[in-house]
Amino acid sequence: MIQFDGVRKAFGEAAAVSDVTLEVPTRTTVELLRPSGCGKSTLLRMAIGLLTPDAGTVTVAGEEMNAASARSLRLRMGYVIQEGGLFPHLTAKDNVTLMARFLGWAPEKVDARVAELAELVRLGIDLLARFPTELSGGQRQRVGIMRALMLDPEVLLLDEPMGALDPMVRRSLQDDLKGIFAKLSKTVLLVTHDLTEAAILSEDVVLMSGGEVAQRGSLAAMAKAPASGFVTAFLRAQGPAEAA
Repeated sequence: MIQFDGVRKAFGEAAAVSDVTLEVPTRTTVELLRPSGCGKSTLLRMAIGLLTPDAGTVTVAGEEMNAASARSLRLRMGYVIQEGGLFPHLTAKDNVTLMARFLGWAPEKVDARVAELAELVRLGIDLLARFPTELSGGQRQRVGIMRALMLDPEVLLLDEPMGALDPMVRRSLQDDLKGIFAKLSKTVLLVTHDLTEAAILSEDVVLMSGGEVAQRGSLAAMAKAPASGFVTAFLRAQGPAEAA
């Protein structure tokens, strides 16, 4: 569904992504696990066309992501960042429905979809009348997930979606996300730095280092047969989360 072929991206002298080839199969959840500054968020932004690779290609559903295809491909993708990335001057509902209203959806179709998504992410429908500053961090993140799902996209891209949440809220949302992924059967590419989160959400984990893929597989497999000293050191630094 998503394919990175020999992708490179640098910012000045710093290489964020170095010759990465990576496939995200249809209806699977793949996690990019990282220490800071190893190019994972850059890969997501190239997948949705916010950044252009310096070399290599990114394809989504067999179509190359470029200036000509970006708009149509983005309508098939949902994108979630920390805190949901909500517009502060819009209510939660207006944030969720922004693109649907722009595309001319009928009000009754909009309302039916909002009710369906509120139930899916376990958010009280009354909270959607509030502005983002009137919501908790976990509530904002659930609104961000609703917005990403509003158009029923084929692909979900999530960039550290729970990085700013306190541990109890984070764990609750992790469990809910795992259920959402299983129920909807979307193609999901998710960035995290948290080993426990990676263990909860998917067994297909891509550990990155220095803008390159260090190893791919389950955390248990990495712990049993690490591809390098970096993999061993990274897993040891975060603890035995593969058992989570």
